[in-house]
Amino acid sequence: MDIATLIGLVVGIGVVVGAILIGSGLDLFLNLPGFLIVVGGTLAATFVKFPLQNVFRAFKIGASSALRNVYEDPRDLIQISLELAEKARKNGVLALEGANVANPFFQRGIRLCVDGHPLAVIQSALLRDMELSIHRHEEGARIFKAIGDSAPAFGMIGTLVGLVQMLADMENPASIGPAMAVALLTTLYGAVIANLVALPVADKLETKVEEERLTKELILEAITQIHGRQSPMVMADILEGFLPENQRPSENDDEEPAGSVEPGEQP
Repeated sequence: MDIATLIGLVVGIGVVVGAILIGSGLDLFLNLPGFLIVVGGTLAATFVKFPLQNVFRAFKIGASSALRNVYEDPRDLIQISLELAEKARKNGVLALEGANVANPFFQRGIRLCVDGHPLAVIQSALLRDMELSIHRHEEGARIFKAIGDSAPAFGMIGTLVGLVQMLADMENPASIGPAMAVALLTTLYGAVIANLVALPVADKLETKVEEERLTKELILEAITQIHGRQSPMVMADILEGFLPENQRPSENDDEEPAGSVEPGEQP
């Protein structure tokens, strides 16, 4: 469970509902026709823009990415890669058969190495897998962004519909205020759907895309080095390039500071 998503939803809904309850009753902000205009119109516009199966897949991907925390620490992947490289260097790539690797992408790369495929075939298969997975997440982000764009627009459409209905019945001035309030509710619904759900999920999907790309590029490089039976020491230097600067081992940790002088020596 991604606790940040849960906290964001609870706090966002709590702030909106709390503000409503402080000033008035909740029933004043409930309008079924306006809600149907926003939700139905937004879904209709989304179905026009994207194929139906892609929309449903985006909902599944969005819910999974927003509610599940699947982040993998690159340092853990590097450590696993070095252990596998050491084992392959000593006993051959076949010794990696049955290796306990949790990441499915990494597991597939190891299996392709064990099966004896050429490096070019392994890289092609893994790159295609990575590109298709990233494409699905990017499409999910585009769909949620489209929902975020459409919801406020249909909120405004609902408001215009309400205003037309209100202006068509001006005989009773006392009804103008309540009718205007109902007309404006659709704008509220559209803004809440867009800014509390659709656009945040789209941004989270884009973040997950970047994390997935970095993780799979690291794994692909690790598989390449393991296939070539690279030295773990050299492999560590290569893979540590995927880490942020502040997480890389210092090259001067064990070195004497430049310009230092031993006791009793002349500078």
